[in-house]
Amino acid sequence: MQTRSLAVAAFTLAALASGVAQAQDKKAMDSKPAVEKCYGVSLAGKNDCAAGPGTSCAGTSKVDYQGNAWKHVPAGTCETIKTSKGSGSLKPIKA
Repeated sequence: MQTRSLAVAAFTLAALASGVAQAQDKKAMDSKPAVEKCYGVSLAGKNDCAAGPGTSCAGTSKVDYQGNAWKHVPAGTCETIKTSKGSGSLKPIKA
C-alpha cells in the first residue's frame, strides 16, 4: 500500500511540474519585445516600410538614412540612435 501511495505522489508531483513548465514556455512565447517605428536610421534597401513616393514598402529605400523610411527598433531607443545625418526620429524627417 505504501508503494502505491509513493507512486501516486510521484506521478502527481511530475504532472504539476510539467504543467508549470508548459505555462512558463507559453508565457515566454506570447511576450514580444516592444518596438517602435524609427525614421531616418535604415540603410538603403533595409527599411521595414514607408519609403516615400515611388517605393512599395519594405526594402525599397533608395539611400542610407532616408528620412521617410522607417525601421523597427526596441521601444525607447529611436531618438538615441545616431547616424551621419543626425538622430533617429519617431516622425518622418522632411528633406
